[in-house]
Amino acid sequence: MRIIPAIDLLDGEVVRLQKGDYSKKTVYNHDPIQEAKKFSAAGFNHIHVVDLNGAKSGTFENLPVIRTMINEAGLSVQTGGGVRSRGDIDLLLDAGLSGVICSSMAVKSPDEFTKVVQDHPNEMILGLDLKDGKMAYGGWLETSDRPIEEFLDPLIEAGLKTVLSTDIARDGMLSGPNVEMYSDLQNRFPSLNWIASGGVSSLQDLVELQNHNLYGVVVGRAYYEGNIRLDEMRELHTFGL
Repeated sequence: MRIIPAIDLLDGEVVRLQKGDYSKKTVYNHDPIQEAKKFSAAGFNHIHVVDLNGAKSGTFENLPVIRTMINEAGLSVQTGGGVRSRGDIDLLLDAGLSGVICSSMAVKSPDEFTKVVQDHPNEMILGLDLKDGKMAYGGWLETSDRPIEEFLDPLIEAGLKTVLSTDIARDGMLSGPNVEMYSDLQNRFPSLNWIASGGVSSLQDLVELQNHNLYGVVVGRAYYEGNIRLDEMRELHTFGL
């Protein structure tokens, strides 16, 4: 299982939000480049970065910071937040991102997103954020009633390989991941690489997800709060992403 350390950026700082609420933030580091270098020094080569400003505004306000992470920390980065169009994706890929996570665009502009998946199947990551069982987008401020199967099947046919799924109710809450949900999604759509995100609180949570053969897991607040050490994460990590 790939363990992917997370850095959430808001106003140039490393933060975590509770359930996506911008008014409930905790600042963990004022220097995101320093944080990225910690992961690199620990032996990780790939991280997950969310531009929380971009998720709201639709502009990549933290892209200069992300570029610096790539160049100075020597990391590959998957990022999401604010991706609205093909032009946005091209901009991020040209900036050196190894993976682009889309949720709003996939819901609002499905034809355009499907075409991008066909052109960049290895770089495109669908952000399937779930709120009370419904797909959420637009910084988790909107939801869709569209069935997941109806949404995913055309994308799988187009070549989609990887999905990052977040249970919003557990994001940033240290309440444990929704293992049942991830296991169900993996069983229903076995051709996809599922990356779990949200709720990881302990090393045992990672072991449980690994026992369910998840492709990957994003670890954020549990690390920042000291519940999981970098060396423990690194010991479980499987390279390949």
